Amino acid sequence: MEKENILQEARKNISEIDSKMAALFEDRMKQSAIIAEYKKHNGVSIYDAEREREVIDNNVDLILDEEIKSYYVEYLQSILDISKQYQRKCIKGAKIAYCGEEGAFAQIAADKIFPEGDAISYRSFQDAYEAVENGECDVAVLPIENSYAGEVGSVMDIMFRGSLYINDVHTFHVEQCLLGRKDADISDIKKVISHPQALAQCDKYIKKIGAKKEETGNTSFAAKMVADENDKTVAAIASREAANIYGLKILDASVAESQDNSTRFAVFSRNQVRYLGGSKHNHIIMMFTVKDEAGALAKAMNVIGAYGYNMSAVRSRPTKSLSFSYYFYVEADGDGNVENEKRMLKALGVTCDKLKVVGDMKGRT
Repeated sequence: MEKENILQEARKNISEIDSKMAALFEDRMKQSAIIAEYKKHNGVSIYDAEREREVIDNNVDLILDEEIKSYYVEYLQSILDISKQYQRKCIKGAKIAYCGEEGAFAQIAADKIFPEGDAISYRSFQDAYEAVENGECDVAVLPIENSYAGEVGSVMDIMFRGSLYINDVHTFHVEQCLLGRKDADISDIKKVISHPQALAQCDKYIKKIGAKKEETGNTSFAAKMVADENDKTVAAIASREAANIYGLKILDASVAESQDNSTRFAVFSRNQVRYLGGSKHNHIIMMFTVKDEAGALAKAMNVIGAYGYNMSAVRSRPTKSLSFSYYFYVEADGDGNVENEKRMLKALGVTCDKLKVVGDMKGRT
C-alpha cells in the first residue's frame, strides 16, 4: 500500500510539472514565432549551428545530476528541432528572389537556404535585387564569388549602388554539366552557351571539345535555349536539375576545371542586422572609396589591420561614375568585440571618402 501511495504521489507530481512545462512550451513557441518573423524580414536562415551550441552549452550546466545531463542534452536538441519546424511553418510563403529560370544554381541555393519559401525567378541580378528593394520579395539570393572564377563583378556593382544588406552567406558545391538534346553526342557540339562565370569555370573543357563559347544571362536560361532550339550542335553548361527540368541529356558531368568548385551565395534584405556580440568572431563586409591622394588606400588598409581585423577578401572595381575611379570591396574577420568594431568603423570613416557596411555577421567558426 505504501508503494502504491509513493507511485501515485510521483505521478501527481509529474502531472503538475507537465502542466507547468506545457505553459512554458507554449510561451517558448510564441518567442520562436517572433524570431521567425525577424529572420523572414532580415534574410537570415532558420538553422544557426552556433546558436544551438550556445543554448545547449549555457543550459546543460543547470543540471546538477551528472547521470541525467546527457538526457537533458537530448531533450534540448529535440526542443530546438521542434522550434525550427515551427519557424519553417511561420516563414512559409516568404518570397525569395533569384536570377534565372527554374534549375538555376541560385534557385537550388535559395531552396536549400529557405526550403519553406517560394523561390521567384527574375531575368537578371538587377531585377532580383530590385524586387527586394521595392518590396515584391522578402529577400534575394545572389552569387557573390566562385572558388575558381572569382567574384561576380556585376553583383558587386549592384551592391555598391544599391540599398540592400547582406545578413547571411552560404557556400555550396556547384557541379557544372554539359547538357545537350536527347539526340546529341559530345562529338556533335560546336557551340557551348552559358553564363560568363560558368564558361570561365569550364574554359579548358570547352577548348578540349573544340567548341565556341557564347554568353547568356544565366545557366538555366542556356539550358532552356538548348531545349527550345532544334539544334543538336549547341550545348549548355548548367546543373543536373536543369537537365531534368528541360528534358536534356547530360553529355558530360563535372566539367569545371576545378572539382572543388564552390559558389558563395549572399542573402540580401532591406534591413541591416548589425552584429551585436555573443560570438567569438564577427565577419564584416565593407565597400568604400578613398580620397584622391597619395597613400589613401594604404591608410584605409592600415586602419582595418590596426584594430585586429584580418582581411579575407580585397577587391577593386571601377565606380563607372568617373573615369579611372574605383571602389573597394573588403571582407574582414574580427574578434567579436563590438566596441572595437565601432572604433574601427569610425576611424575608417575619417580615412575613406565613402564607406558602406554591407554586412555585419557572426563569424563562421
